[in-house]
Amino acid sequence: MVENRIAAKFAQLRDEGRTGLILYVMTGHPSLEATERLIPALVEAGADAIELGVPFSDPLADGATVQVAGFHALKQGVTLSDCVNLVERLRPRLPDTPVLLMGYYNPILNIGVERFCREAEQATVDGLIIPDLPSEEAAPLADAAGRSGIDLIPLLAPTSTDQRIEMVCALASGFIYCVSVTGVTGARSSVGPQARVLVERVRRHTELPVAVGFGVSKREHFQEVGRMADAAVIGSALVRIVHESTPEEAAERASAFVSEIVGGAPVPLEGVV
Repeated sequence: MVENRIAAKFAQLRDEGRTGLILYVMTGHPSLEATERLIPALVEAGADAIELGVPFSDPLADGATVQVAGFHALKQGVTLSDCVNLVERLRPRLPDTPVLLMGYYNPILNIGVERFCREAEQATVDGLIIPDLPSEEAAPLADAAGRSGIDLIPLLAPTSTDQRIEMVCALASGFIYCVSVTGVTGARSSVGPQARVLVERVRRHTELPVAVGFGVSKREHFQEVGRMADAAVIGSALVRIVHESTPEEAAERASAFVSEIVGGAPVPLEGVV
């Protein structure tokens, strides 16, 4: 089996003393071909890992920007299988970059948990983020994903109790995704003080890396996250840029945004002792 890319990437970030940048892209927005061109450009511009959004008809955790992109992708006929196949096509160009699928549980159930994990493993998917899958019901997918060498990455919110944090961390692999605010995805004016408190609470229960997302949209936010966590996740701000671009200019404009976030220089990793 290939070395776990997620673990290797976070080890690299620690060795280099910098904050990781994870970027969310809606698969098939504006088209599968455009997404396939966009991802390598984002990695070249500074992305450390990629979350491929899987379009779904009832995206409960998604804010308005991501919902619009997802509905557009659904109109293009994009399916979970298309997302899996895209990872396989991208892998020769991104041999060391973790690529995760972020989507909802029902499409996985429709394919079948075991079959989906086998196909995802073959396609070299590194991790799964399933916002609507409670930890109490995650065992079948966690077991199947574990056998396929795929990390199941949980989400924790500021409203999570200490008991839930402990339970989720015990089951988690890859990293812990901390939601900076209560609510759905979307760019905000600041990361929010709740994020630091949540990260501190999570670190009491796990040695896994911690990423912070929801509301991270500019370099100042990226720097702020670097003072508390191992990586920042940017989604809605990037999705909006793609949405406001023509398919021909999306990769260039999105790459310029990423370069602005990383500022041409690594953001020091201050959140880990």
